[in-house]
Amino acid sequence: MDIINQTNRTMLFEEINPEKLDLITIVGDVKGIDSLSDDKIKEINEHLLVRSFDEFLDKFSPSVYSFFNAVNQKVMYTLKKPEGIPDEAISEIKIDQSNDFLRMLFTLIDTKRSQGITNVDFKFENLLDMISPKKVMDDIRQVRKEIHYMYGQHEKLDDGDPKKLDIGDKLNVMFEEASRNYNNVMAMLPLAIEDIKTRLLLGRAQEETSSEAIQVGQLTIGESGELKIIEAPKADNNELMLLDEASSTDLTQVFAEDYNSLSETPSPYVQDLVVRTFSPLPAVQTDVDTSVEVQNYNTYLEFYKNAKDDFVKTVKPLVEKILGVKMFFDQYATKNKGMVPSMLISNTKLDMLVKSSNIPRLETYLNTVNAKNDFSDTIWFGIVPSVELENTSQVKVSRTRFRGNDKVVKQDGNSMESLTMLLQVVKDYKVQVFFSFESGEETTFSSMATAGIDKYIDKCSVLTRKEYSEFAIPSAPNFTIIPKEKSGVVIDSRMLQTEHGVELSKEKEDILRLWIEGVYVGASYVSAGIVAAYQCPEYLRGAFKTVNRDYPGVRFDIEAGDNSLRVVTTMTKEISGFTNTIKDSINRKNFGFIFSSENAQIQDSDIKRITVYKARSMAMSEDGFDSLYKTLVSTYIERLLRFQTGDFKHENIVKFFSNNPSSQKSRWLGTRGSINSIIQEGDDMSFIIDEKSNMCHIDLVFNGNVKNLEVMITKGTSAMKV
Repeated sequence: MDIINQTNRTMLFEEINPEKLDLITIVGDVKGIDSLSDDKIKEINEHLLVRSFDEFLDKFSPSVYSFFNAVNQKVMYTLKKPEGIPDEAISEIKIDQSNDFLRMLFTLIDTKRSQGITNVDFKFENLLDMISPKKVMDDIRQVRKEIHYMYGQHEKLDDGDPKKLDIGDKLNVMFEEASRNYNNVMAMLPLAIEDIKTRLLLGRAQEETSSEAIQVGQLTIGESGELKIIEAPKADNNELMLLDEASSTDLTQVFAEDYNSLSETPSPYVQDLVVRTFSPLPAVQTDVDTSVEVQNYNTYLEFYKNAKDDFVKTVKPLVEKILGVKMFFDQYATKNKGMVPSMLISNTKLDMLVKSSNIPRLETYLNTVNAKNDFSDTIWFGIVPSVELENTSQVKVSRTRFRGNDKVVKQDGNSMESLTMLLQVVKDYKVQVFFSFESGEETTFSSMATAGIDKYIDKCSVLTRKEYSEFAIPSAPNFTIIPKEKSGVVIDSRMLQTEHGVELSKEKEDILRLWIEGVYVGASYVSAGIVAAYQCPEYLRGAFKTVNRDYPGVRFDIEAGDNSLRVVTTMTKEISGFTNTIKDSINRKNFGFIFSSENAQIQDSDIKRITVYKARSMAMSEDGFDSLYKTLVSTYIERLLRFQTGDFKHENIVKFFSNNPSSQKSRWLGTRGSINSIIQEGDDMSFIIDEKSNMCHIDLVFNGNVKNLEVMITKGTSAMKV
């Protein structure tokens, strides 16, 4: 570990934010150069390297852009900043921890993980309404509560008191967050919807949806002793003004002034809305024009539903990438940090990166970080999500009798051609690429449980028996965050005006609902994440007693023994399991990096997480496909051999493999018995030097299976006899 200090840096071949810099741009023109400068690598790391999910959000600031179209009266959303439209007409919506859609998905993942129940039993609808106006308003009420509490603390203290100044700083931050949406009409709509509902349905019980007209009164005893509720006397405006003067920094006034000073086009209606939202007055507004308010409510609700629908459909591909990055880092679930996984993001589409004009830039970068005896920036793994998976031939419908799914052209898929081009490049730099197929119902656990793995094997057949086969790792199935059939979100119901007041309609057609159409995470993020995690000895120590802190987890075989039940993913079970027929098929073919959602126990404890069933590359072996750890160990030994032999000097290679107690091979043999020993029981390594071809042939034996490694010898001044 003192020579090769990390074996888990991973490169994500994906575009996150087209407005940010990307690898092609930073590397620049590479004509006539073999390697990038240290300053250039430092610059690449500053812009593209992340060591945590929070750093990823901070550096890449994933965003959606919106603008209003006056022609069709709609909000338009796009993942790329639209050109030809003035900047002031474009709103940038950051997709971060405070975005309601992303926050809902995080909560859903955490809740499902804590409950450990399958998709069929999980109550998705209980969490999906987090993006409804009611839940958005609940979050604001919490913010309001905190502002009022802090403001109360602030007012109790004397001016100049250091504690008052500290609270003032906190209040400034709270107001800054509250004020971000003053100019964002879309963000104000949920407030307006709930505000109208609160005022028109005032006095109703929590579960009721109708209300009669209200006149605030007071309880009195009449002349004859009878109980009566009479209209409460209204306080005149002068009293309110005096009240305001008595509390010169009254929150109501603060919010009104704050809105007017920050709003580009102040609106009295929105000002009152802001004030009522963040600092509601203890008085009932009696002069409500009910018909106008009902019309406004229904208009706002319809507009919000349609806009939210369009927003979700636009943002979903980006959100699935964000969730993928989060799941990659989440797999490193250990309190004792050691070799923390890191991710370098190309931030460009794969087909752009593998264009003939751009490949030299990728090669030069990889040559710089992967072909030197400095291993701090070495890329070991790659992730390519969303590889296209053609559907089987469907029956062509000549006449549409019932409404079916809209035919959506998928924009973000990576072609198999682009993947093979990438593999052709990275094989020379020993980068093992985890790839998964496009998300949808066809690539889930449920689909694999019924249809098996044949479609994946057929699709990947072009990757077999190639020089790069051992560096291609197909990962399946994808993970379902929200199933398509359970992705409906009830926004609210339309409001009706009746002779007795107003009520929310109970008719089915008046309930406004949007469909998210399912949310999924590519299996390649999780497979790369779990392999990157178990490279760390500290991570392995959480599951095993015998771990050697001097070695990474390159030789760890997750398929061996009960390793897969000890090193589990953070993803919760999705289905009850695969049938024996499907499992027999997977075991017979030994294909891919396959995840399992099975009932299992270890030491009398139930396993409620997704586990790894197979961990194979596309390299062929006697029993199907080869284990990915064999390539990883081979790469590790080659890099260490190059370092310790001074770039494969003849006499140093002999010393490396000799029986001398101080040789590297002897040290590895002497430390067998750990879960991450480089040489395990049943393993061996030997070498033959071919003087004629100047090659050293190394045989790595893993449990009786031989893996060949060849290196070109550097001749010394005096030859040594073997």
